[in-house]
Amino acid sequence: MIKVSVLYPDRPDARFDMDYYTRKHVPLVLERCGTDVEPAGIERALPGGAFGMDAPYRAAGHLIFASREGMERSLGMHMPEFLADVPNFTDIQPVVQISEVVLEPGRRP
Repeated sequence: MIKVSVLYPDRPDARFDMDYYTRKHVPLVLERCGTDVEPAGIERALPGGAFGMDAPYRAAGHLIFASREGMERSLGMHMPEFLADVPNFTDIQPVVQISEVVLEPGRRP
């Protein structure tokens, strides 16, 4: 199982339209990737952080793919369209983390 996390670093002057992201961008990605992908969550940082720490990211979106091949095929085919849509909701340069899931959510080691 492969997890793709797209992280949007926070900065005071950043623009991020969560409504557009959740209602337009993420559905676009899910539609284009079809059965290769499952949504794994969208997160918004807590205002003011927590425990005296500011959140390093404004927002994050996560996708799960059954295989690396499925991820590469799905995202590779549509990446230009996905990237062209980014300015519609943010001026933040995203950071992408691609990981192999070694412990699934809800399971204990």
